Amino acid sequence: MMNAVMASTIFTAPAYDPRRERRRKIIAAGIVAAVIAIAVLVYLYRNWPEERVVSHFFTALVNKDYKQAYGIWQHDPDWEKHPQNYPRYSFNDFYQDWGPGGEWGLIRSFTIDGSANPSGGSGVIVQVTINQRREPARIWVEKNNKTLTFSPY
Repeated sequence: MMNAVMASTIFTAPAYDPRRERRRKIIAAGIVAAVIAIAVLVYLYRNWPEERVVSHFFTALVNKDYKQAYGIWQHDPDWEKHPQNYPRYSFNDFYQDWGPGGEWGLIRSFTIDGSANPSGGSGVIVQVTINQRREPARIWVEKNNKTLTFSPY
Protein backbone atom coordinates (compact mmCIF):
# COMPACT_ATOMS: atom_id res chain seq x y z
CA MET A 1 0.00 0.00 0.00
CA MET A 2 2.91 2.28 0.66
CA ASN A 3 4.24 1.91 -2.92
CA ALA A 4 1.02 3.24 -4.48
CA VAL A 5 1.28 6.45 -2.48
CA MET A 6 4.95 7.01 -3.34
CA ALA A 7 4.34 6.64 -7.09
CA SER A 8 2.15 9.72 -7.21
CA THR A 9 4.39 12.23 -5.42
CA ILE A 10 6.07 15.19 -7.11
CA PHE A 11 9.50 13.61 -6.61
CA THR A 12 8.72 10.75 -8.94
CA ALA A 13 9.82 11.39 -12.55
CA PRO A 14 7.52 10.38 -15.38
CA ALA A 15 8.64 7.65 -17.72
CA TYR A 16 11.00 8.84 -20.50
CA ASP A 17 9.20 9.19 -23.83
CA PRO A 18 11.68 9.53 -26.76
CA ARG A 19 8.89 10.48 -29.19
CA ARG A 20 7.82 13.39 -27.02
CA GLU A 21 11.41 14.61 -26.67
CA ARG A 22 11.97 14.36 -30.43
CA ARG A 23 8.74 16.27 -31.10
CA ARG A 24 9.86 19.06 -28.74
CA LYS A 25 13.22 19.35 -30.54
CA ILE A 26 11.52 19.49 -33.96
CA ILE A 27 9.13 22.21 -32.80
CA ALA A 28 11.97 24.24 -31.27
CA ALA A 29 14.05 23.92 -34.46
CA GLY A 30 11.03 24.93 -36.56
CA ILE A 31 10.44 28.04 -34.47
CA VAL A 32 14.10 29.05 -34.72
CA ALA A 33 14.08 28.48 -38.51
CA ALA A 34 10.87 30.51 -38.90
CA VAL A 35 12.29 33.41 -36.89
CA ILE A 36 15.47 33.41 -38.98
CA ALA A 37 13.48 33.26 -42.24
CA ILE A 38 11.26 36.15 -41.16
CA ALA A 39 14.29 38.22 -40.13
CA VAL A 40 15.94 37.61 -43.51
CA LEU A 41 12.75 38.57 -45.40
CA VAL A 42 12.30 41.73 -43.35
CA TYR A 43 15.92 42.69 -44.07
CA LEU A 44 15.67 41.97 -47.81
CA TYR A 45 12.40 43.86 -48.22
CA ARG A 46 13.08 46.73 -45.81
CA ASN A 47 12.97 49.28 -48.64
CA TRP A 48 10.02 47.76 -50.48
CA PRO A 49 7.63 50.70 -49.76
CA GLU A 50 10.11 53.20 -51.19
CA GLU A 51 10.87 51.03 -54.22
CA ARG A 52 7.14 50.69 -54.83
CA VAL A 53 6.67 54.49 -54.84
CA VAL A 54 9.49 54.83 -57.39
CA SER A 55 7.92 52.08 -59.48
CA HIS A 56 4.59 53.95 -59.52
CA PHE A 57 6.42 57.15 -60.46
CA PHE A 58 8.18 55.60 -63.43
CA THR A 59 5.05 53.74 -64.51
CA ALA A 60 3.29 57.12 -64.74
CA LEU A 61 6.22 58.47 -66.81
CA VAL A 62 6.11 55.46 -69.15
CA ASN A 63 2.38 56.13 -69.59
CA LYS A 64 3.19 59.82 -70.28
CA ASP A 65 0.98 60.87 -67.37
CA TYR A 66 3.26 63.67 -66.21
CA LYS A 67 0.69 65.24 -63.91
CA GLN A 68 0.24 61.99 -62.00
CA ALA A 69 4.02 61.52 -61.92
CA TYR A 70 4.44 65.02 -60.47
CA GLY A 71 1.81 64.20 -57.84
CA ILE A 72 3.80 61.10 -56.90
CA TRP A 73 7.03 63.13 -56.85
CA GLN A 74 5.48 65.62 -54.42
CA HIS A 75 3.43 62.92 -52.65
CA ASP A 76 0.33 65.01 -53.27
CA PRO A 77 -2.20 63.63 -55.77
CA ASP A 78 -4.23 66.87 -55.50
CA TRP A 79 -1.29 69.15 -56.26
CA GLU A 80 -3.22 70.86 -59.10
CA LYS A 81 -5.60 72.41 -56.55
CA HIS A 82 -2.70 74.23 -54.86
CA PRO A 83 0.36 74.41 -57.17
CA GLN A 84 1.58 77.47 -55.21
CA ASN A 85 2.65 75.05 -52.45
CA TYR A 86 5.51 73.83 -54.65
CA PRO A 87 7.43 76.93 -55.79
CA ARG A 88 10.87 75.28 -55.37
CA TYR A 89 10.16 72.61 -58.00
CA SER A 90 7.19 73.60 -60.12
CA PHE A 91 5.43 71.37 -62.60
CA ASN A 92 7.14 73.20 -65.48
CA ASP A 93 10.56 72.49 -63.96
CA PHE A 94 9.53 68.88 -63.40
CA TYR A 95 8.35 68.55 -67.02
CA GLN A 96 11.65 69.96 -68.29
CA ASP A 97 13.53 67.36 -66.24
CA TRP A 98 11.32 64.31 -66.81
CA GLY A 99 9.39 65.12 -69.99
CA PRO A 100 10.41 64.06 -73.52
CA GLY A 101 12.99 66.86 -73.73
CA GLY A 102 14.58 66.05 -70.38
CA GLU A 103 17.88 64.38 -69.61
CA TRP A 104 16.38 60.89 -69.90
CA GLY A 105 14.31 61.58 -73.00
CA LEU A 106 11.02 59.82 -73.53
CA ILE A 107 10.92 57.09 -70.92
CA ARG A 108 9.79 53.80 -72.47
CA SER A 109 11.07 51.29 -69.92
CA PHE A 110 12.63 51.10 -66.49
CA THR A 111 14.02 48.54 -64.10
CA ILE A 112 14.52 49.04 -60.39
CA ASP A 113 18.02 47.77 -59.69
CA GLY A 114 17.97 48.08 -55.93
CA SER A 115 18.06 50.47 -53.04
CA ALA A 116 20.37 51.60 -50.27
CA ASN A 117 20.01 53.22 -46.87
CA PRO A 118 22.80 55.76 -46.37
CA SER A 119 23.98 55.95 -42.78
CA GLY A 120 22.42 58.84 -40.94
CA GLY A 121 20.03 59.54 -43.80
CA SER A 122 16.31 60.13 -43.53
CA GLY A 123 15.53 58.34 -46.76
CA VAL A 124 16.40 55.66 -49.25
CA ILE A 125 18.26 55.84 -52.55
CA VAL A 126 16.56 53.80 -55.25
CA GLN A 127 18.62 53.03 -58.33
CA VAL A 128 16.71 52.74 -61.61
CA THR A 129 17.85 51.80 -65.10
CA ILE A 130 15.92 53.90 -67.62
CA ASN A 131 15.58 52.83 -71.26
CA GLN A 132 18.41 50.32 -70.73
CA ARG A 133 20.98 53.13 -70.45
CA ARG A 134 24.29 52.44 -68.76
CA GLU A 135 24.07 55.36 -66.34
CA PRO A 136 21.28 54.69 -63.84
CA ALA A 137 19.03 57.28 -62.24
CA ARG A 138 19.22 57.58 -58.49
CA ILE A 139 16.07 58.76 -56.77
CA TRP A 140 15.91 59.81 -53.12
CA VAL A 141 12.74 58.78 -51.28
CA GLU A 142 12.03 60.30 -47.87
CA LYS A 143 10.95 57.54 -45.52
CA ASN A 144 8.55 59.65 -43.47
CA ASN A 145 6.44 61.18 -46.26
CA LYS A 146 7.46 59.31 -49.45
CA THR A 147 8.34 62.46 -51.40
CA LEU A 148 10.88 62.01 -54.19
CA THR A 149 13.85 64.09 -55.18
CA PHE A 150 17.18 63.68 -56.94
CA SER A 151 19.68 61.73 -54.88
CA PRO A 152 22.34 63.85 -53.18
CA TYR A 153 24.75 60.90 -53.49
